[in-house]
Amino acid sequence: MKIARLRIQNFRGIKETTLLFNGHVVLVGDNNVGKSTIFEAIDLALGPDRLSRHPKIDEHDFYLGDYLTPAEQPRKEVKVEVVVTGLTDEQQNVFGDEIEWWNTTTKALQEAPVEGIDQPDVFASIRVVFIGYYDPDDDDFTGDTYFARSYEDDESPAVFTKKNKQFCGFLYLRSLRTATRALSLEHGSLLDIILRIKEIRPQMWEKTIEQLDKVNVAADPEIGISGVLESIDKSLKKYVPREWGVSPHLKVSNLTRENLRKVITAFIATGDGEHAAPFYRQGTGTLNMLVLAMLSQIAEDKQNVIFAMEEPETAIPPYAQKRIVHEVRKLSSQSIFSSHSPYILEEFATEEISVLMRGTDCVLQQASIELPASVKPKRYRQEFRTRFCEALLSRRVLLAEGATEAATFPVAARRLSELAPDTYASFEALGVCTVDAGGDGQIADLGKLYINLGKSVYAVCDQQEPASQAKIEASVTKLFMHGESDIEKLVLKNTTQAALDRFIDAIQWPPHLVTAFPNPKSNPVDALGKFFEWSKGNLGLAEFIAQCNEAEIPDWIRQMCRDLRDLCQPPAPDSSPENETVVEADLAGTV
Repeated sequence: MKIARLRIQNFRGIKETTLLFNGHVVLVGDNNVGKSTIFEAIDLALGPDRLSRHPKIDEHDFYLGDYLTPAEQPRKEVKVEVVVTGLTDEQQNVFGDEIEWWNTTTKALQEAPVEGIDQPDVFASIRVVFIGYYDPDDDDFTGDTYFARSYEDDESPAVFTKKNKQFCGFLYLRSLRTATRALSLEHGSLLDIILRIKEIRPQMWEKTIEQLDKVNVAADPEIGISGVLESIDKSLKKYVPREWGVSPHLKVSNLTRENLRKVITAFIATGDGEHAAPFYRQGTGTLNMLVLAMLSQIAEDKQNVIFAMEEPETAIPPYAQKRIVHEVRKLSSQSIFSSHSPYILEEFATEEISVLMRGTDCVLQQASIELPASVKPKRYRQEFRTRFCEALLSRRVLLAEGATEAATFPVAARRLSELAPDTYASFEALGVCTVDAGGDGQIADLGKLYINLGKSVYAVCDQQEPASQAKIEASVTKLFMHGESDIEKLVLKNTTQAALDRFIDAIQWPPHLVTAFPNPKSNPVDALGKFFEWSKGNLGLAEFIAQCNEAEIPDWIRQMCRDLRDLCQPPAPDSSPENETVVEADLAGTV
């Protein structure tokens, strides 16, 4: 089984979206773009236990919290539609009347293939839809999942039942939240799911209740509790007949199945000793690996399963992150991840990475990575962690011409924000990721790459020829270009003598420069020029900027930092009605 298409309308922070999947996929994007909302939406449609809750949805599951329907208007609904392909023969037989046909080339549903004509790109599928809404008559929220075909055509649509969902097999791991119930016997826990898949019905409740019923807690008079209970019993008899309350005593629990499901849990030994503790008291990493082991067993037993997993890197070392990806991909017909980890992302091919973006209209879109001709796949793989990954996970990207610029400008912004926080902001606070473009000739190609992924892309470079400048400006949101041939000259020409002298005293000069400049303060520009040339790649210029005060940092750099802050954080609008509307539109994107 594989999810081929997902459509969401009016669910949480997503007004609408249509997403296409092709096998294994990892969802990436800035925080609050909607990754968790996508997982929850799929769970509404395919999760066997999600709709057992009450209420199934609530006010905050509606886009903008808007669930009331004015008179004579169409009912406001949360709608999630999923097209599932890759059905087994058994599944096709069970869902026979609801089968539709998905074309993997056109990425759309089509009429049934003509008998006798081979169509290798057409596969049997089912389309299910969750519909949730507010019922004013019951003053409550309700919803259910249906076969979409019958929902559109029939007055009494066929419900996609819990049994149907279990037969399909969708497993969703909500990051750490699943771990607290993994080895309990609560309904919907991982252990409960494994028992149901194996069709094991523990005949344990009656015997357990009988055994616990015989345990009289703290009955020993020396403890003191039994004496207090006896005095309560005597006092009680002063006011009510004896038959109303007889001999209060303590028991282990309520002695009901549901209560025992909540309190019975697995114990695991820790360390080298034999002492055991409840499983949920283990370390976070151990808990996550325990959950993975249980989910892997579920996948092995069930086969043909769709496995959704949020941020598997949480509290897990890099080597284990990679193993999680490999195991889940091997055990499932489709895995859907979200992640912020370069170790996770580099395990996926470019076509398997889905970059999510959402504008102020709250329409969620996806984009795939299309490498420019100047970025070969081998280079992409080799430099993924250092050059590409962080930008994929960011909303805003600053392309710096070289390594010196990539190191220097973030330091300058951070230093200025410390000195004058009302005027400047660090790149981290602005959500700006700085990427070393590897030369001015690479800026335009990388700009197109990240622009096509929905990023705001800025560039900073030395003086360019008019043709090169125009090419870069056409490929980025904003170009910052100074008038010098390199950044070292920009800094040395536009700082102060005091800053130069202070830095000369602070650094350890290499022997060859001590020989060439025995008294560097007599010619600080040339001396430091050679020092910065020698220390390229070792943060020499960045260290100089870090020890400057505001006036000692070149005005061009200061202005660039102010402009970038204003681009990323526009000044607050005034309180006019027109501007209030803009603010509301921005706030509408909250997930």
